[in-house]
Amino acid sequence: MSKVNQAYDKFIKAIITNYYDDSMTKMRRYANLLLLLAAALWGFGFVAQRKGMESMGPFTFNAMRFALGGISLFPLIWYSNRKKKKNKPKPKKKRGWQKPRGGLVLGIALFSAASLQQTGIGLTTAGKAGFITGLYVVIAAFLGLLHKQKIKPTLWWGVFLVTVGLYFLCITGNFHISIGDVIVLVGAFYWAVHMKLKGYFSPQNNPDRLAQYQFFTCSILSFIAAFSFEKITVNGLINGLYPILYSGFISVGAVYTIHIAARKIAYSTHVAIILSLESVFAAFGGWLILNETLSPRMLIGCCFMLTGILAAQLDSFNLKKILFEKPKPHLNLSGEIDATGSTGFNWDTPSNELKNGAGFVPSSEKKYHRRI
Repeated sequence: MSKVNQAYDKFIKAIITNYYDDSMTKMRRYANLLLLLAAALWGFGFVAQRKGMESMGPFTFNAMRFALGGISLFPLIWYSNRKKKKNKPKPKKKRGWQKPRGGLVLGIALFSAASLQQTGIGLTTAGKAGFITGLYVVIAAFLGLLHKQKIKPTLWWGVFLVTVGLYFLCITGNFHISIGDVIVLVGAFYWAVHMKLKGYFSPQNNPDRLAQYQFFTCSILSFIAAFSFEKITVNGLINGLYPILYSGFISVGAVYTIHIAARKIAYSTHVAIILSLESVFAAFGGWLILNETLSPRMLIGCCFMLTGILAAQLDSFNLKKILFEKPKPHLNLSGEIDATGSTGFNWDTPSNELKNGAGFVPSSEKKYHRRI
């Protein structure tokens, strides 16, 4: 009887593998293209932030930017709620304070990170700000030591390469670093803190609602700071209208939606590599739109930093494993794909238990997080 069960398992595995292989490959290609689009839009977002500083202060810009970003998530939340009602899932009991508390804490962290970044961008170039901000990936890995997480060997190589790149990019021949670069670097630390906090609160809450709460919290805090320290004028808002609209609806709202949709299908290593190109697009956008230039010394620094950021996110330097290794295909009852790029079927489940639904893992159990 056991041989019959084994044969049945192999038969089902072959059917599912052949059926999903071609379709999933195409879906992952589209997902990678969407992630590349997200990286480009995020990168050009630095250009919009730099342009917006010409007509208003950093707090005013962030207040408008994140207010529009929060508003732009209403269609996504409406669609998600409609889909949930259609599927009629079992209601989960959650503490009433989780959503407001998580949104408030994340909003404060987002306010700190975005304020420092926006202030620093006004004192440096969009390209340099993009590469320096990308350091939050390396900083977040070290913050994991607080939770007794193991440090990967590739992280140390990443730290070394990033340090060398930061020297070439930001420090001049007479060992001088601009104040704008320092402010953006401090902001990268707060981006790392924000990413860690998001990883803590996201499993407890609806991610779309949580994102909207933090956007509105950041916007309110930015409005308070703007009315306290800046002079808000109608002409300034009109002159900076296009950068505000791009940063709010595209860089915050639309890219968030694209990012969430694509990460459900793409492999995690591909996600890390593609989204790291955000800094490259920031430098390209600064050159194309703002006429910013990078000296050969700075370009060398950018190459070192990009390589270090990539190294810090990978488990090994085996290119064959990174680019071509595929996880085992999984299938859950609903046919949905989980956040790892596969579905939730466990091949180790005996065939005589399949009819009872054993071996099926809800797609919501595995989640990944990244800076907004």
